[in-house]
Amino acid sequence: MPVLWNTATKRSTPVAAEQAILSAHPVRVPAMNLGHLTELLADSAESRLPPGRMVTSDEGDGNVQPLWLSDGPVAIELWTQMQAEHTRSGLWPLLLDALDPNDGDFRPWESGEVFPKQMSSPASHDSAGLLARWWATYTAVDEDDMLDADRRLAVTAPFGQTWPGLASGRETTTNPGQLAAEFAQAFLADCPQTRLKLVAAASGADALTAAGWTGPCNYDNDTAKFSAVVRDWEHRFGALVVAVGFSTLHLSVASPPVDEHEALLVAAEHFAFCPDNIWQGSRPYTLAAYAERITGAHHWNFWWD
Repeated sequence: MPVLWNTATKRSTPVAAEQAILSAHPVRVPAMNLGHLTELLADSAESRLPPGRMVTSDEGDGNVQPLWLSDGPVAIELWTQMQAEHTRSGLWPLLLDALDPNDGDFRPWESGEVFPKQMSSPASHDSAGLLARWWATYTAVDEDDMLDADRRLAVTAPFGQTWPGLASGRETTTNPGQLAAEFAQAFLADCPQTRLKLVAAASGADALTAAGWTGPCNYDNDTAKFSAVVRDWEHRFGALVVAVGFSTLHLSVASPPVDEHEALLVAAEHFAFCPDNIWQGSRPYTLAAYAERITGAHHWNFWWD
């Protein structure tokens, strides 16, 4: 089992959203020169934005401002507009949830609990290698484990401790942005306190690192590693990052697994990426049951304890 560390108690519940029977092209992230966030905001006609502020990170001397945060909830039309303009503006919009939306600090965002300078680059990590190593760590049998060896390996059956490799991606026909907009609308309906974040990033995957998000820090405190995996999912499954919480991540998925074999392989990736989805998800706590739940699902939700 991994060594865990964190500075705060985390608790959030993944949001349920409507599933649409849609499919999509794999995402191709355009090349762009990303300038300073404040310059990009000015170039993007900042006057169109609702009241908001630059968030100052707890790291540094008050000079690290990785994201712009709206002061209150936003309408889906603004998110859709900013998403459509990303190629020109260089600003990636994300919907933000908080540990407790009603506590006044809107953690971790308004409280400044973001640490972009501590992160490496997503481009420096290999998704397949990361997932294989994480799988080996989380399937290892420890003498202090609450489960005996047989029950521990039953969690990840039919693979046990053997990493099955990556699932194949599929070419499909629906624009991932359309599906992301539908998921964003459903997310806003379920979480009316959601705010908008803008960050200078080439993709939603990169935006997680650029913003200094530390949601999975109980497992690994370098968010760039998780961004590298999400980058890969952008290409293989048409996944887009739509919303982020204190320790939650919500993706729309244009090309999800559609049969048992594909779903088991994707479930294995999810377990390596976020073992709490299986360990602390819905009963039964097995990879096979989780695979059934994500078959044909057009949104993926992750939560790290």
